[in-house]
Amino acid sequence: MALNVHRWIEENKSSFLPPVCNKLMHGAGQLKVMFVGGPNIRGDYHIEEGEELFYQVKGDMVLKVIEKGKKKDILIKEGEVYILPSRIPHSPQRFENTVGLVIERDRLPDEIDGLRWYTDDAQPLYEEWFHCTDLGVQLKPVIARFMASEQHKTGVPVPGTILDVPPIKLEVKKEAGHAFSLKGWVDHHKHDLQMHGKKSLNAVGEFKVEYYFGDRCNNEKHHWAGETWIWQLSGQSSFKLDSGQDVALQHGDSLLVKAG
Repeated sequence: MALNVHRWIEENKSSFLPPVCNKLMHGAGQLKVMFVGGPNIRGDYHIEEGEELFYQVKGDMVLKVIEKGKKKDILIKEGEVYILPSRIPHSPQRFENTVGLVIERDRLPDEIDGLRWYTDDAQPLYEEWFHCTDLGVQLKPVIARFMASEQHKTGVPVPGTILDVPPIKLEVKKEAGHAFSLKGWVDHHKHDLQMHGKKSLNAVGEFKVEYYFGDRCNNEKHHWAGETWIWQLSGQSSFKLDSGQDVALQHGDSLLVKAG
């Protein structure tokens, strides 16, 4: 079923305020498609095996990361896209009257997530590791334990509480990159888009993020191995699914297509 993104955000606007600040649009399958509001200023850094895609629908946000062992702020402005590489510690900082899209993938049964707090010089202060089923629910007790900890009181790590070899091999060589304007990217690649009808936003990585333009890809068949989320940013389009169902998308509509 198609969902109009802006209408859905308006209908669920109370979910983007504290203390919840987020709501899943889709979460039962491979893709976790959610929208997140604020204000929500966090001190913890999340670590996971998969990538995350960010797009700011309204207002700006800051994503704090640990890049090559140092703290760095990545500004994601309204209308900008950012794809976070896997295994980079990150801490979203969201402000009042903002809404952003976040897409991440479901965890494999043997995958572990982590939450870490760091000292001012980016040394691990406190950490917990767990299999993530619902981060929104699992986050609260971890934060409560940190707030009650000796590390929170002193700002000094307790010997023996930080694993020498964490369950996730953290990314320490790759740069975290930067956000970019989607409109600016489209304008820059307009010739390619007009010639070919589509272009990938990212050259490498887990997520395949593509932008389709015009009618050059009419009647093109897709058999995706994973779930696909489609967002009609302008104009209109139509799809025929393997089930035989015809789906028409208008400006602002979105559609989750199941794997296969």
